Amino acid sequence: MIPRSTIIDNLKNCLHDTSFLNIPGLRSGKVRDSYDLGDKLMLITTDRQSAFDRVLAHVPFKGQVLNTVSEFWFKNTTHIVKNHVISVPDPNVTIATKCKVFPVEFVVRGYLTGSTDTSAWTLYAKGDRNICGNIIPDGMVKNQKFDKPILTPTTKSEEHDEPISAEEIIARGLIDEATWNRLEQIVFSLFDYGTKTALQNGLILVDTKYELGIDSNGDIVLIDEIHTPDSSRYWLKSTYNERFDAGLEPQNIDKEFLRLWFRENCNPYTDKELPEAPNDLVAELSSRYIQLYEMITGLDFEINSQIPIQNRITENLRKSGII
Repeated sequence: MIPRSTIIDNLKNCLHDTSFLNIPGLRSGKVRDSYDLGDKLMLITTDRQSAFDRVLAHVPFKGQVLNTVSEFWFKNTTHIVKNHVISVPDPNVTIATKCKVFPVEFVVRGYLTGSTDTSAWTLYAKGDRNICGNIIPDGMVKNQKFDKPILTPTTKSEEHDEPISAEEIIARGLIDEATWNRLEQIVFSLFDYGTKTALQNGLILVDTKYELGIDSNGDIVLIDEIHTPDSSRYWLKSTYNERFDAGLEPQNIDKEFLRLWFRENCNPYTDKELPEAPNDLVAELSSRYIQLYEMITGLDFEINSQIPIQNRITENLRKSGII
């Protein structure tokens, strides 16, 4: 585990954005910056921490955690599906194959949980028993494991993702039936593999999302990220049964505490200027991301903080002949 003192020393050594590269065609998302390199894409995972559609803070090593967690899973799931990774020239950078992306996000859930308006538990508690085409039995309680994982797809949208069933996807012509059946098989296989690997490392993979596309050869390809702390919910295996039986929320290692701090200290939806997140909270969040990396992968988290992160990325991209 990286010492807390090292994290604190690196509070200002964060990747806010990638404009320093001076490469045309930047597309900036909530966390990732992407560049079109002609026949491929460069995806750079920053240290931005977003919520409420705002950037709340910049968290040391967060981008490295997300990119290298994905790298770990991409390497270990090639027996299930091809992926978009060409190379990882820097801990924050992935060079990826261009794909035609399916217009659906594949959300797989192993447990009846969640707190948002569209979460499985919120819908179930309101009386819904048909969730995206999955018939959920009466008598379940929050955080209970499903007999089998369920797939709750959403349409991809800039504004608001829309829950949708497999039948609607096929009926609307978004994806043909044969392709859909293959995609469904792939995402359940990925979730099964992720679940087993997580359990071996003391974690429960609760739910996650996958994105897939088609490459120039016509092959189905896993893209974006996989089983990261940003795209997935994890609980601690060791205390789940005891807490579930007691009616308590499962233990997790997440970022909710930072969201709560902003809710208590401002209106993050309407205030023009947000207060600066306290250093101790940012350091704690960084430590949690690193802990999750080590638990998810079973590997030690390795850093190089001898040079500023922008200089390191520039140097590694030059060595790789990308810039």
